[in-house]
Amino acid sequence: MMKAAICAFVVAFALTAVLGTPVIRFLKKLKFGQKILEDGPTWHMNKQYTPTMGGIMFIAGLVGALCACLPAIWAAADLRPVLIFALSLIFGLIGMVDDYTKIKKKQNQGLTPLQKLLLQIAAAALFVTVLRSMGYITGHVYIPFVNVLWQVPWFLYLPCAIFVIVGAVNAVNLTDGIDGLAASVTAVVALFFSGVFLALGDGSAVFSAGLLGALLGFLIYNKNPARVFMGDTGSLFLGGAVCGMAFACDLPLILVPVGIIYIAETLSDIIQVTYFKMTHGKRIFKMAPLHHHFEMCGWSEKKIVFVFTAITLVMCIVSYLGIGPFLA
Repeated sequence: MMKAAICAFVVAFALTAVLGTPVIRFLKKLKFGQKILEDGPTWHMNKQYTPTMGGIMFIAGLVGALCACLPAIWAAADLRPVLIFALSLIFGLIGMVDDYTKIKKKQNQGLTPLQKLLLQIAAAALFVTVLRSMGYITGHVYIPFVNVLWQVPWFLYLPCAIFVIVGAVNAVNLTDGIDGLAASVTAVVALFFSGVFLALGDGSAVFSAGLLGALLGFLIYNKNPARVFMGDTGSLFLGGAVCGMAFACDLPLILVPVGIIYIAETLSDIIQVTYFKMTHGKRIFKMAPLHHHFEMCGWSEKKIVFVFTAITLVMCIVSYLGIGPFLA
């Protein structure tokens, strides 16, 4: 499986890197430019009309990697990489519809929140149900660091899993607010899951390694100053990928430590909005989500990406050590 994972990484990186320039040119031709929120940071206005929907670059790179590794996936008789990709793709398609709607309406609002929520709930429910029916999830929730298995009845597991998936997917989406942030953080998470899957001898290593390569290829164009944004097409796809990998290896709770940045971004937004409403206009953060707060504090986008990615890397290392008994 190691050879297949390396193959997936190389193919995904190469394809995404090669596709970058023609895809950006195509998006510019279609005038698929990002419109910046009026209430967003004023210094982001110079990013107005930067091509968006660039997530199709790394999705295409990952598709190529999975196709190249089909013999290995077939030989392993493990459908998990296919199921993870299917979940990611469904979320990516939801994001694509949202992106396209925004562009057509020439505003920063696409699908309604209710429409997106219902579609995401349906996708999450289908994914978890299929995993269970195929025996890939046990119903035992492993608690990292304490090496405890907690048996959860299916009638509780399903709604909790849906809540976790939908929440985590939107947390990843929220993290995509400055150049290279979501891609960099998620690349580290993909590296973590590659290590987990390889340790377990799980065929899903092909997916996680391919995702890592695709994101590194995408960062060539998405690093500051970004030549393209991933859009909701990319960020929702990544959210689905992160959740899919966690549930496919039956480690949903590992999302808490490895996704600490996603959680911090989401909590900062929730806290800001709640406090603002309760105090009739007062704020805890200078701006939410969290990356904008640090921008207001004078941090450059490159510094924020470096620090947030480094925090994710440390938490992934700690998490890997914390699940040692599970991997043994």
